[in-house]
Amino acid sequence: MSPKVARDYYEVLGVSKGASDEEIRKAYRKLALKYHPDKNPGNPEAERRFKEAAEAYEVLSSKEKRAAYDARGAEGLKDMGFEGFESAEDIFSHFPDIFGDLFGRRFYRETRRPRRGGDVRYTLSVGFLDAALGASREIAVTVREACGSCRGTGSEGGAAPEACGQCGGTGHVSKAGRRQGGFFSVSSPCPACGGTGQRPDRVCRACGGEGRASRERRIALKIPPGVGDGQVLRLGGQGEAGAHGGPPGDLYLEIKVEPHPELSRDGLDIRTSVKVPVKTALLGGEVEVLTLRGRIRLKIPKGTSSDSWLRLRGQGIDGRGEKGDHLVRVVVTVPKDLSPEAEKALEQWL
Repeated sequence: MSPKVARDYYEVLGVSKGASDEEIRKAYRKLALKYHPDKNPGNPEAERRFKEAAEAYEVLSSKEKRAAYDARGAEGLKDMGFEGFESAEDIFSHFPDIFGDLFGRRFYRETRRPRRGGDVRYTLSVGFLDAALGASREIAVTVREACGSCRGTGSEGGAAPEACGQCGGTGHVSKAGRRQGGFFSVSSPCPACGGTGQRPDRVCRACGGEGRASRERRIALKIPPGVGDGQVLRLGGQGEAGAHGGPPGDLYLEIKVEPHPELSRDGLDIRTSVKVPVKTALLGGEVEVLTLRGRIRLKIPKGTSSDSWLRLRGQGIDGRGEKGDHLVRVVVTVPKDLSPEAEKALEQWL
C-alpha cells in the first residue's frame, strides 16, 4: 500500500520541522496512546489516525526517509519504495520499543507473530561516469540471516521451541506495587525468553538461540543512469531476515557520487570548459572536448568570444524519457609571447 500524504507529517505529530528525535518520539507515543485500537474498539476514525501517526513517525524517525520527505515530499518517499502499514498488527511489530511499555499484554502476544526483518543501510561510492551512464556493481553487505543450523528456530537441530517456564508462555512478567490511592502493576518483558513466550529446549550453538546469524551477502545490482549524489535506492527484501518466519527487511543504498576532474552536472545536463586558441576563436575551427561517452570534435564558430556557451544536444544524461545536453564553456587562450611580425599584424588589424 503506497502512502498517500494527505497531511503534512510534522502537522500530524504536532511538531516543528526542526524537532529532535526525542520530541518526535514523545509526540508519537502520545498519539499512539490516544488512538490505540484497544482504547477505541470499532472506531474507524481512531484507526485511521492511529495508522496516520505511525506512518508519520516511520518517516520522521528515519534519517534517510526524513531527508527524502523534506526534499521532495511524497515523491521522495515513492522513489525510496516507502509503503504504509496494512494493519495495526503491522504497526505493533514494527515499533516494539514503543508499544512494549504502552500496552504490555497485547504487545507480548504480538511478539510471537512473524515479524519483518530490520532494514540495512549501506553507503555506495559511485564514479561520476557510472552515476551518469549507469553501471553494474557487486557489493558485500553483512546482514543477519536465518541460521542454517537451526533453520531459524533457535533450537539445536531445528526442534520446535517450548513455552517459557518463567512466564508460562505469556512473554511478560508483572510486578505489583503500591502508591497513594491504590495498587498498580508494571508489566515488562520476561527476562528469560525476551518477551517471546518461548524458549528452545536446547539452544542452537551456531547462533546462541537467536535464530539468526550474521553473514556476508554478495549482491549484484544495477545503478540506474542519472542517479544523483545523496539519492537513496531501495532493494526490497535484501535486508535482515525476519523473526518467526516474517519477511526480510530492505536494503537502502545511499549514493555518494565522486567528483570528476573535468565534468560537472546540472540536472540532466553536463557542463565543462574547453580552452580555445585565440586564432581558432577568431577564424573558427575545431577543438577536442571530453563528453560522457568519450572525446569528440566540437566546431567553434568564427568570432566566438570567451565565456560563450556552446551546446552539444543529446550528449548529457539519458533520464526518464528525456535526454540532457552537454554545455561547453569557451575559454579563449592568448599566447604570452608574440613575435614582432605578429604584434605588427595585430596593430594593423586592430
